[in-house]
Amino acid sequence: MKAVLFEAYGAKPQITKVSDPTPADHGVVVKVMATGLCRSDWHGWIGHDPDIELPHVPGHELAGIVEAVGRDVKNWKPGDRVTVPFVGGCGACPECDSGNHQVCDNQFQPGFTHWGSFAEYVGIHYADINLVRLPETLDFVTAASLGCRFVTSYRGVVDQGRIKPGQWVAIHGCGGVGLSAIMIAKAYGAKVIAVDIDDDKLSFSKSIGADYVINAATSADVAEAVFEITKRGAYISMDALGNPVTCANSIRSLKKRGKHIQVGLLVAEQSAPNLPMDIVVANELEIIGSHGMQAYRYPEMMDMIAAGKLQPQKLVGNMISLEQSIDALVNMDNFQGIGVTVINEF
Repeated sequence: MKAVLFEAYGAKPQITKVSDPTPADHGVVVKVMATGLCRSDWHGWIGHDPDIELPHVPGHELAGIVEAVGRDVKNWKPGDRVTVPFVGGCGACPECDSGNHQVCDNQFQPGFTHWGSFAEYVGIHYADINLVRLPETLDFVTAASLGCRFVTSYRGVVDQGRIKPGQWVAIHGCGGVGLSAIMIAKAYGAKVIAVDIDDDKLSFSKSIGADYVINAATSADVAEAVFEITKRGAYISMDALGNPVTCANSIRSLKKRGKHIQVGLLVAEQSAPNLPMDIVVANELEIIGSHGMQAYRYPEMMDMIAAGKLQPQKLVGNMISLEQSIDALVNMDNFQGIGVTVINEF
């Protein structure tokens, strides 16, 4: 099969021919119809995830058609339309037993722990607990765009943040994660503030539901600006970028007993940011991580998409070919486009 392969961290990937995957006894092989290009892929390529074994095929936001099925798989057959969480559970560890597959002790991550979906085919492990059936009404590009960004934001806002109508929510960073969080928070009846340094992204944020926007590049104090709008601060504030500045701003934007949700990755030299723990203690703030979403939680979100309450298709910015994905990946740290980029030509 044709795949994007890199043989060293930071070395430019190449389109090459590699062996087709075969399904594990508990897994399936999926023909990839669409796959998202995510900043997490860039982190993996640059070497921020040293557990990746080289050579490597990236890609973790995928949708496609089941091509082959392992002998122990009960719930899936060739021809099924599917997507998959970017973190898969093993189904046997204590975390999986508690329903928390997204923090499985032996997690399967296409594009990280195993070869990923920047290819014509991809193997998926533990299929019976990790695959998600796609409704016929949901196209592959939109399904792939849910990827890690939309579903991680959904879990962050809904399950971790426990959002309620009327609450103030501040989203720091208006890339794929942030835009998803804005749309989701608004669908649940929140009042949403979008924060970014790009006026085009802020304008787009308003078009999908943000009630107020703050340009962090021109605002003297982001947290103070949030307080001016909300009077007492945000009940939920999310760092959707992953940067020491946006992380601290998110915490400082909270009302007393508010919740900071960390979704953006803080890695390498940024992994231990200097946080305002004085106000965390004084105001009884909560700092909460959000890492993926379990397959069994997808139906609620899918029902909202089917009903038109969530419209992730609006967040798709560009559709590109597998060949074009190489330059898009290596230049991602400087990419200034709006929305989610999806590979749909193989």
